[in-house]
Amino acid sequence: MKNIFEKNNGVQGITLTDEKENLDFLNKNFIRDCEIGLPQVSELEAMRHYKELSDKNFCIEKGFYPLGSCTMKYNPKVNEILASLENFAYLHPLSDDSDCQGALELMYKLQEALKKVTGMDAVTLQPAAGAHGELTGMMIIKKYFEVKGEKRKKVIIPDSAHGTNPASAHLCGFEIVPVKSNEKGQVDIEELKQLLDSDVAAIMMTNPNTLGIFEEHVLEISKLMHNNGSLLYYDGANFNAVMGYTNPKLMGFDVVHLNLHKTFSTPHGGGGPGAGPVCVVDKLREFLPSPVVDFDGKKYFRNYDIKHSIGSVKGFYGNFGVLVRAYAYILMMGDNLKEASENAVLNANYLKEKLKGAYLLPYDEPCMHEFVLSGEKQKHESGVSTLNIAKALMDENTHPPTVYFPLIVHEAIMIEPTESETKEVLDNFVDVMIKIANEAKTNPEKLISAPHTTPVKRLDETLAARHPDLKFVQ
Repeated sequence: MKNIFEKNNGVQGITLTDEKENLDFLNKNFIRDCEIGLPQVSELEAMRHYKELSDKNFCIEKGFYPLGSCTMKYNPKVNEILASLENFAYLHPLSDDSDCQGALELMYKLQEALKKVTGMDAVTLQPAAGAHGELTGMMIIKKYFEVKGEKRKKVIIPDSAHGTNPASAHLCGFEIVPVKSNEKGQVDIEELKQLLDSDVAAIMMTNPNTLGIFEEHVLEISKLMHNNGSLLYYDGANFNAVMGYTNPKLMGFDVVHLNLHKTFSTPHGGGGPGAGPVCVVDKLREFLPSPVVDFDGKKYFRNYDIKHSIGSVKGFYGNFGVLVRAYAYILMMGDNLKEASENAVLNANYLKEKLKGAYLLPYDEPCMHEFVLSGEKQKHESGVSTLNIAKALMDENTHPPTVYFPLIVHEAIMIEPTESETKEVLDNFVDVMIKIANEAKTNPEKLISAPHTTPVKRLDETLAARHPDLKFVQ
């Protein structure tokens, strides 16, 4: 494929007015005094150029995307159609409640659906993404203790937690207290007991945790925290593993955020948009962001009358288009939401058992929706790192999974197949991973220099992160 400059043939793709603009009002330092240097091609060639560029992007429609920690699964295209309906897409956020009853009804019913699947008593749809939901949840917890007249300063966070957990708590002024995992990859109960005192406001947990392992002592943890007067925060990033089988309320949690892109099939590529609704137990209802959507039996309305509200956390009401997609998915799935969790767990355990001989499995426990391998054996035996394995996967039309996370696993490879892939796709992935493991023994140089077939070859990630080059020079 020729780049756009090689296609330059001097053809003018667009004709502008011949009139010259008077630029005297501009500072001369900001006026270009030379040619811009952009290629000249026809309008059709310009369109083809951008289409060729888009074809180079990897997406879920192009190949397997087992990206643990940021679930990348099939997004039904009907969701996109519904979100783009004119009366949704063009509805002004400042419309009076009487002029947007359909949108308010959708949000109210989405709240009710999320209450049902989480077991919680009240919901806000405002937060714009998962981490934003975390921050909102921690603000609610902080305000709760302020109203009670308690100045609790600490939040306990497992060492396997998502990095956004300590960040969200710290932004709210809390001191972060880590608790270690035990030999089964779960919270060490005895260490947790040693950390509890009257300064502890909450514990932030993901269940199943970032190792894909269910915290089997969660009820004991809940009892310990509540007996200490503390609250429990549920990071709902992995909720797609337990949906329909249990819920945060049954586990004893007080606050939960949900990543709609992880569990309810809304797109999240390229960093957004997203949505991170927060659900709470009844005693925290009065601290939710304002407004919430309510129904008085006749009409739907935005309710600003929230006694101890933490205030608005998002302009207008949130990312409405994402909420439409999530509600559409819930309606289409119905009772089969439980089946989505079943298949996600089945697929992950299938891959784990198939691959644990070729790679190190640090925690050989039944997993939920994801599991974590280690490339430590390959690195020790032949110098092939987890990063090299990830690069080699790119040559096999497979997006690399999350690597080097969670931090408690050296050379971590976090694999999440999701519920939407077939056994044939999973078997092909197994074959590719075993092929790479064998090549690490017989031809490590090939893996260390991968990828070989992608448009852009090996990059220096450290240099790119520390010295990004964001300017164009011909």
